[in-house]
Amino acid sequence: MKFSPRFLDEIRARASLEAVVGRRVRLLRRGRELTGLCPFHNEKTPSFTVSDQKGFFHCFGCGAHGDVIGFVMRAEGLSFPEAVERLAAEAGLELPRETPAERERHQQAVTLGGVMEAAAVFFEATLKSEAGRAAREYLNGRALTGETISRFRLGYAPASRGALKSALASQGIDEAMMMAAGLVIEPEGGGERYDRFRGRIMFPIRDARGRVVAFGGRILGPGEPKYLNSPETELFHKGAMLYGLDLAGGAARKVNRLIVVEGYMDVIALSQAGLAETVAPLGTALTEMQLELLWRYAAQPTLCFDGDAAGQRAASRVVERALPRLKAGFSLRFATLPQGDDPDSLVGKDGRGAIERVLDAAVPFSTALWKLAAGELALDTPEARAEVGRRLDALVEQIPDRDLRFHYQRHFRQQLNDSAFAARRIKGPGGAKSAARADRAREPKAPPPATADAARQRERTILQTLLNYPDLLTEFGDEIALLELKTLRYQSFRDALVGLTHELCQDRTALLAALGERGLDSVAEDLFGDGARYLDWAASPHGAGDLDTARVQLRQALDLHHRVTDLERVRHDAERALGQDLSEENMNRLVGVLHAIEEAPGLEDAVSGYRIPPIRRRP
Repeated sequence: MKFSPRFLDEIRARASLEAVVGRRVRLLRRGRELTGLCPFHNEKTPSFTVSDQKGFFHCFGCGAHGDVIGFVMRAEGLSFPEAVERLAAEAGLELPRETPAERERHQQAVTLGGVMEAAAVFFEATLKSEAGRAAREYLNGRALTGETISRFRLGYAPASRGALKSALASQGIDEAMMMAAGLVIEPEGGGERYDRFRGRIMFPIRDARGRVVAFGGRILGPGEPKYLNSPETELFHKGAMLYGLDLAGGAARKVNRLIVVEGYMDVIALSQAGLAETVAPLGTALTEMQLELLWRYAAQPTLCFDGDAAGQRAASRVVERALPRLKAGFSLRFATLPQGDDPDSLVGKDGRGAIERVLDAAVPFSTALWKLAAGELALDTPEARAEVGRRLDALVEQIPDRDLRFHYQRHFRQQLNDSAFAARRIKGPGGAKSAARADRAREPKAPPPATADAARQRERTILQTLLNYPDLLTEFGDEIALLELKTLRYQSFRDALVGLTHELCQDRTALLAALGERGLDSVAEDLFGDGARYLDWAASPHGAGDLDTARVQLRQALDLHHRVTDLERVRHDAERALGQDLSEENMNRLVGVLHAIEEAPGLEDAVSGYRIPPIRRRP
């Protein structure tokens, strides 16, 4: 069976290479790429890399290389058509059938490309002619250079019902093809077909390879609609494309930044100002396919929205649409423009520096999500904080990645706690100063925030639980690999553990041998030797319990470890700030942190709203 290039491109766009490879290979993020043990040859040191942005995998050991289709062929021993059929089914795409009608449509698509190119050439030539004088003056008034006009292939459609139709007909192109390309309109009641675009500046819409597939037209003078786009055709699906991507893609990968604006002129103006990595959707809100397309070129694209209410509503729609597709390492940033400005007007008035300042002030996705949930609600009462917490929980539950979902939940819990602390300080009897005096009256002792022994106990419990339940190492792998450990010998053990295969972790004898080869015998003895100490049943090999309950206990232990580690970091910052400035604000901050550390639960206490089951200790 033959598949059109466009159908194959759509499969590559919808099928996440990371997700497909991740079903067979345990991948860890290293910078902008993922690494793991090659599934196509035996190796102990990872040499297999995956780049979802670039759309290919490569093994430096055996030389295996390819895209998502090639991986499925190799990994599952399938032919090319079988691999395409498998991925199409997973992506929810209907497999095209090689019927005479399908072959005719494919041939038509190839021919339509020629029709669109002929139309683009006609519009470009018209812009340079006497008929295009007013359009040229308009573009010059927008400060566009001749080089920019040429690079974006801008043109002009004359105010005539049949100028384009006649020009294309003179080249042997029939009206049926013009209709299929969306260039002419047939009246509903019948009659002579006429040009779709009339009296408009023309913006060719090109695919990622630079081929003209559609047009956008801006009216010159009064009239509605201000912008008119081509209809959907065999070549053009507006929800799967981005304006300017053919010119922005290379620049975006080079600087790892992609700027998303709203209009064609915004893209052109920013590109002319030196920000070549700029694209725009095609007159609609960003779609799921466009989000995936953005992430192929940059890990955190920056979306520029107007500062008015409409711009904020647009940002909220993007947040809601992106949540179910959010994944570790890939997110969005949100930049808000000054009231009354768009990127085109801002860069025209104040130059590139002005737009760079807007981009530098962009907020992360988590801030935009918080704003969506909290809105203008004041968080000065428990009821208000509970309501925002409920909204956040419902939103965060849509994130499919378990570890990423956990980090968002933890982040927002801390933010709600900070809001409660701030409200208490502001509303205390007598105001902030009185609250500060009351806090000092409590005379909190300033113990070392977490003794080395307490940290070691937490870290030992986490590692022992993973050794007891190797399946949890697969689930929590990325989080464990990045876990901040204070005990150096446990750091080495953890690094070795995450690099071992799942099968090896299941066999205690083989695991001991592998750790011994790495000089970690003494650490292994400390963790699960005859003299090892255990804090709860999930950590003890002599305990009994199911995987789900062990998962809950591991989650609690990790939550506590993160919380205490964060408090330690905040305490350190507060002490440093107080040393530099003996202000009441800095003193209050340190006192608050010390109280939070003093009141932090132990490993046996309730953490993050869960209740730990009764502990079964070793006799």
